[in-house]
Amino acid sequence: MFGFRKKGVGIDLGTANTNVYVEGKGIVLGEPSVVAKDKTNDEVVSVGEDAQKMIGRTPGSIVALRPMKDGVIADFDITAAMLEYFITKAVGKRGSKPEVVVCVPGGGTEVEKRAVIDAAKMAGAKDAYLIEEPFAAAIGAGLPVNEPTGSMVVDIGGGTTDVATISLGGIVSSRTIKMAGDQMDLSIIQYIRNKYNLLIGERTAEAVKMELGSASIEAASDMGTMDIRGRDLLTGLPKTISIPASDVAEAIREVIESILHAVKGTLEDTSPEISADVIDRGIVLTGGGAMLKHLSDVIAEETDVPVFVASNPLDCVAVGTGEALNHMNIYRKQSR
Repeated sequence: MFGFRKKGVGIDLGTANTNVYVEGKGIVLGEPSVVAKDKTNDEVVSVGEDAQKMIGRTPGSIVALRPMKDGVIADFDITAAMLEYFITKAVGKRGSKPEVVVCVPGGGTEVEKRAVIDAAKMAGAKDAYLIEEPFAAAIGAGLPVNEPTGSMVVDIGGGTTDVATISLGGIVSSRTIKMAGDQMDLSIIQYIRNKYNLLIGERTAEAVKMELGSASIEAASDMGTMDIRGRDLLTGLPKTISIPASDVAEAIREVIESILHAVKGTLEDTSPEISADVIDRGIVLTGGGAMLKHLSDVIAEETDVPVFVASNPLDCVAVGTGEALNHMNIYRKQSR
């Protein structure tokens, strides 16, 4: 029998979403990083979009959870099961095992990185290699990462925000903070609970962020209101309220300030030559958080540097991880 060689696979293993890139095909899959399992026997019930729909709506015997937290593996076995599902769905079961490149946040420990490699191999990968998230994001955004010129990327995902300056194929300076999209959602939940005595769920908070979220409290004052439903903490009954965009901006202000601090700190750690390049080329925003209204304006105002949102910011990391498949020989040499 002739063996069938599987295409290389690039995986953007995110806290909130996982995107899978197959060599020669591009991004073939993008689903929430959620797994539903039966607590009575620990068996996986569903993964991805189907599991996402179960959050907050499961019976007592089933729990829907995210096995990734703040960009790292929180539940090894469930992460391996999730990866196996995504890899199989992307390339099928036929033929040999694929080589996989997985994207991880910058600044991770060796233990955290080893856990990702082990989980990928348990999920069916022949070999697994890692690429840091800001570097992958820069590749996916089309920045000249291998040239002797400085570029700067801010990747705002679900669990982490990665900020990095890049030149000559490497990261020159970087910061990784656990303040990103998920923390914005939690901050919105807490703010509405404290101000309105209303309890809302994560999915409602995310919808509020996407509809009314703004990095600027001043600009949010002209963005209108939104009706949201939750449970009144005083009566225990369902309740609908209308909240203004300025409340949402106030709720996420601390997260925005943390991101600004990380950006400025990374610039301070950068050489004058690369800083000059960044001023000429600007800062590029990627990730789901890049779509937050007025964020590019706020960063530009704080840093006096032009700021641009990448085209298709949600896909930049996955595309960059996929592009890394073209350089598998380098990863193989590095792993020896």
